[in-house]
Amino acid sequence: MSEFPPLKNDLILRAARGEFEKLYCMKYHEVKDGRDFFETCRDAEIASTITIQPIDHFDGLIDAAIIFSDILVIPQAMGMEVIMIDKQGPHFTDPLRKPEDLNKLNKHVDVTKELDWAFKAITLTRKKLQGRVPLLGFCGGPWTLLVYMIEGGGSRLFRFAKEWIYKYPKESHELLQRIADVAIDFLAHQVKAGAQMLQIFESWGGELGPKEFKEFSLPYIKQISSKLPSKLKELGIKEDIPLTIFAKGSWYALDDLCDSGYNAVSLDWLWDPKEAVKIANGRVTLQGNLDPGTIYGSDEIISEKVEEMIKGFGGGKQNYIINFGHGTHPFMEPEKIRHFLKECHRFGSQ
Repeated sequence: MSEFPPLKNDLILRAARGEFEKLYCMKYHEVKDGRDFFETCRDAEIASTITIQPIDHFDGLIDAAIIFSDILVIPQAMGMEVIMIDKQGPHFTDPLRKPEDLNKLNKHVDVTKELDWAFKAITLTRKKLQGRVPLLGFCGGPWTLLVYMIEGGGSRLFRFAKEWIYKYPKESHELLQRIADVAIDFLAHQVKAGAQMLQIFESWGGELGPKEFKEFSLPYIKQISSKLPSKLKELGIKEDIPLTIFAKGSWYALDDLCDSGYNAVSLDWLWDPKEAVKIANGRVTLQGNLDPGTIYGSDEIISEKVEEMIKGFGGGKQNYIINFGHGTHPFMEPEKIRHFLKECHRFGSQ
């Protein structure tokens, strides 16, 4: 893609492929007060500014930028209305509650039309980064998006989603397949727009038991990794695009995830790094997994936990990307995050 500036820092790409020894990456998004969340995402100039903000603020300490967007843009492209309610989170005005509700979804989704704004934001951001760091694109995992589309937002009981998989398994698989198809198309066009690495967030993976994860999540996660290369070829893209899978809470699935076709597996903070390294056995790059809540602690505690984490993953010398076990919180002090990043560099270089 010669229209983009040459990349000056490709650590995250090499780390994901297992070619480099260490990387420091974090997610840090800030939405300005008084502006609708999805309106912000759809404005390429504002989205690019927010994406680059942490790269500027923590200059030289972060090795990747992740595009400012949301996993729920796929349900929106499929015809569902989603609004972001302040201090509450996403809300679907008309969730899917019975199988016949599938008829309300768009049968044919043209992501180049429905999500054109997302691709414009990626292209603009890639150019504005001037090759300083790679730009990451992402999407939600099919099971996670199904949960949101059926529950109508976040949930504690997952009543309606569980009702679907146990009462309407056929229709559940139909919905999962439709989501997966859109996700593959969306991810491919993100790369065409300028994304250099992709991550799939199966954020509600841990709400499934081991058997159910293998039925309702893993097959669709694997479809994304197996079908994406051919989709990229259709778009004339020959580059090797590293893929990362993050299935929060799915402690039982690491072995399967290591064989699911992804370059990297991101871990939440519930994992003992040494145990994860043992299971992965060099098959993938591992990413994570500091508890984000550690940032609320003292500098001494942050330093202690960072050192402990890096040592647990083998000293960060190979097949490892340093990261949080989930995203940052809006209440965190930027200087605490700066201390975390500096400690990552310090212990990672020892």
